[in-house]
Amino acid sequence: MLTPADKRTAFRKLHESGCFIIPNPFDVGSAVALQHLGFKALASTSAGFAWAIGKADNHITVDDACAHLAAICAAVDIPVNADFEDGFAHEPEKVGINVARAVKTGLAGLSIEDFTGDNAKPLFDRELAIDRIRAARKAIDADNSGVLLTGRCEAFLRGQKDLKLVIDRLTAYAEAGADCLYAPGIATPEEISAVVKAVHPKPVNLLVGAAGPSLKVAGDLGVRRISVGGALARMAWAGFMKASKEMAEQGTFTEFANGYPGGELNKMFS
Repeated sequence: MLTPADKRTAFRKLHESGCFIIPNPFDVGSAVALQHLGFKALASTSAGFAWAIGKADNHITVDDACAHLAAICAAVDIPVNADFEDGFAHEPEKVGINVARAVKTGLAGLSIEDFTGDNAKPLFDRELAIDRIRAARKAIDADNSGVLLTGRCEAFLRGQKDLKLVIDRLTAYAEAGADCLYAPGIATPEEISAVVKAVHPKPVNLLVGAAGPSLKVAGDLGVRRISVGGALARMAWAGFMKASKEMAEQGTFTEFANGYPGGELNKMFS
């Protein structure tokens, strides 16, 4: 098995050129399956993990998150990036404490977002948001861990489709120490290109949760990595709910014919 240091070195190397997919498993089994399929790195999904333990998105605790991250990091031999939500705190000092704790799980990277959790005022004030990135950077650097920090602006996902605001925040997060920048919700070639240009030479993560550019098209636009958020978890739940509803509503079992072969799963996990 690779050490956490090895995984962090490999993760940074992936960000140097080209474009790669960093899919989002929601538990240990899905993480192992994605490694089996040849992906070079993984990213956790706060939503997918929350659903897996019977909670809504943004309702897991820092204890939940760190236990989950430690389990996934121990199960795979490739780098893992954490969706670390808002750092599970508002105050920069507490964000730093929680980030330092997350680093000890063995992860190779983590993201800190600027969503407050309050839809009435969805984004932290600009200076506070920047200070939170600085606190995360300081916590990561305290033991020279080499963990890659992603600064994430939630504006588009929270109904504030203001590209100037997004670019202003992402460039500020880059200056505050973010290694990678991420604005989930941007989708058009013009939006993507504008963000890539604004933060260059730092890499950009693109979220593709449904229809979106292919790996090649995103790479041509300058994107460095593509994540899929809770999309794989939603796909898994789609199959589960369809078969379960058939049983509950019709008393029949025909959807089971579409299940993935158990023998193949046993081979993959053996």
